[in-house]
Amino acid sequence: PFSPVYVSEALTIDFDTAEGEHPVMHFAFHVDDAAFDAILGRITAAGIPFRGNPHGPNDMKVNTAHGGRIAYWEAPGGHVWEILTKSYARKA
Repeated sequence: PFSPVYVSEALTIDFDTAEGEHPVMHFAFHVDDAAFDAILGRITAAGIPFRGNPHGPNDMKVNTAHGGRIAYWEAPGGHVWEILTKSYARKA
């Protein structure tokens, strides 16, 4: 029943359908600079609006406030996706 999305050699995300209400989820992916550029390139090429902050208008900007780069976008169901090159949660 799953629809796999192959993100890389090491990561596959499997999607399934279900009935009823679902909470809005936030998916964050810590990636290197090359992966960030590739992902943002695909988002831009697909015409998907993105933003530099988790909430607010789609300003088509990348956030650099934490010393790396962060971008957010939403799936049609409202789920928020995030890519970041430097973790703001882990000080490593």
